Amino acid sequence: MTAAMPPPVKPPAARVVRSGAVTAVVCMALATVVAAMSSLNVALPEIARSTHATQTQLAWIIDAYSLVFASLLLPAGAFGDRYGRRLALLAGLSIFGAASAVAMTAHSATELIALRAVLGLGAALVMPATLSTITGTFADEQRTRAVSIWAAVAGGSAVLGLLTSGLVLEVWSWPSVFGLNVVLAAVALIGTFRFVPESADPHAPRLDVSGAVLAVAGMVALVYSIIEAPSHGWLSARTLAGLGGGIAILAGFVLFEMRRRHPLLDPRVFARRGLSAGSLSIFVQFFAFFGFIFIVLQYLQLIRGDSGLVSAVSMLPMAAAMMPAARLAPALVARIGARITCTAGLVTMAAALVVLAQLTGTSSYWLVAVGLIPLGAGMGLAMTPATSGITSALPASQQGVGSAINDLSREVGGAVGIAVLASILTSTYQSHLHLSHLPAAQAGQARASVALASRMGGAVAAQAHTAFADGLHLALLIAAGIVIAAAIGVATLLRGHDHAGAGTSA
Repeated sequence: MTAAMPPPVKPPAARVVRSGAVTAVVCMALATVVAAMSSLNVALPEIARSTHATQTQLAWIIDAYSLVFASLLLPAGAFGDRYGRRLALLAGLSIFGAASAVAMTAHSATELIALRAVLGLGAALVMPATLSTITGTFADEQRTRAVSIWAAVAGGSAVLGLLTSGLVLEVWSWPSVFGLNVVLAAVALIGTFRFVPESADPHAPRLDVSGAVLAVAGMVALVYSIIEAPSHGWLSARTLAGLGGGIAILAGFVLFEMRRRHPLLDPRVFARRGLSAGSLSIFVQFFAFFGFIFIVLQYLQLIRGDSGLVSAVSMLPMAAAMMPAARLAPALVARIGARITCTAGLVTMAAALVVLAQLTGTSSYWLVAVGLIPLGAGMGLAMTPATSGITSALPASQQGVGSAINDLSREVGGAVGIAVLASILTSTYQSHLHLSHLPAAQAGQARASVALASRMGGAVAAQAHTAFADGLHLALLIAAGIVIAAAIGVATLLRGHDHAGAGTSA
């Protein structure tokens, strides 16, 4: 007898992609890292009182995350494309969650700064992998809906982070904000293991490590010099050397990338006017937004005396105005063009910042609300045509580049905005305090932080509140001037662009 032939081995069934579950998981991961950019702002007064952090250290606690996040966004995205987006999500969420857990035990500002930088590394791996997972694994009919959900989550998570942090601070102390990060990262990590398929681009080029190192070095040198300027002096040799060095390194990065066959970011794409205008607009919007959030939440809690939850809820008029304005923007673009719509949005933002710059220690909340509503509406009007300008300027084969530029403009704008406006606030606050009647140790504490000065009470607290309001006034007026300059730049770049059509590079 001949042996019976074994039955043929069937190939393993292809893994079914559950688009709804995948979308939910990647959006949870996205919300986790985007919310972390703003959520800790609510806890800054309590952190300052608990750790005796100076105003400069508070800026670093917030900006260490944003700076590392922005600096590593492009190389981390390239890593996910080449080696696997699921792998990047798992690695990023693990780093983010572990660093958040350790941060719950931190006792000093220095520890928090270092751990926030590690959180930024995790976030840089997560954010680009979320969108590329959708675009790389979904069919066309599923992709459009999923991308629209992703965009909504990306836009709303910053405000959601403020509200959620305000709620947990009503019950627990500031480490609970990091505990929330742990919970969100754990849920997203489990969901990634369970539902997200692996995807990678087999033709992705090798990582541009040299370009990444130059970009990170330039950004760190620039932002470090801006944040530390109040301590060393804006015209000190150390500050000027740092600023000059950062600019020189970033210029070298541009020249280096232009000679690379597979650059991390090809600077030549900015020759397209629609892309340049959109990138400039996004950069300045988030420059103003994150810098403003850093300042105003301290104002609401330390100067007005609001709780963390009340200060977070106080931001809702901005979100309430932003959402309908964003929905209206496409119709306005179709009717009057991207140039007028985007420019009008930026001008509205600048006007709102001028209104908010009038805040004093005795201002009513109505003045805050009157400024927040046009600030949100202006962002809503400007953001949609700016994003469309970036994506429509590039062919379908380069939409990944467009997405990266949009994300990079947002994160770099936020990091630089926090650095610049926080530095202006700190410089003005310190220069407007006159505490010669106090012992040197007490005067040093009061100059270091408005939170510590507020605890001293009496004339010292009153003078500190006035000095902080002076710093807020100058910082927001400078922000308004920068937004107006960007509006002029966008209007110039888009002159004739609406008639030329999307994608025009002339």
